[in-house]
Amino acid sequence: MITVNGREQVAWQEGLTVQGLLELLHYTYPQLVISINGALVPEEAYATEVIPDNAEMQVTHLMAGG
Repeated sequence: MITVNGREQVAWQEGLTVQGLLELLHYTYPQLVISINGALVPEEAYATEVIPDNAEMQVTHLMAGG
């Protein structure tokens, strides 16, 4: 099981990448900060970073304001 933002539970799948999970959950914001078990994941690694089973994932949307 993967927990996203402390509340959403997603069934773990072997080989599921950060990009795959973002697509599965329909995240469309262009600027995201993502961590898995407290470690930041660089944007260039989203397509290759495999999410481990029982992971705690944080997805934060960056927004400009004024």
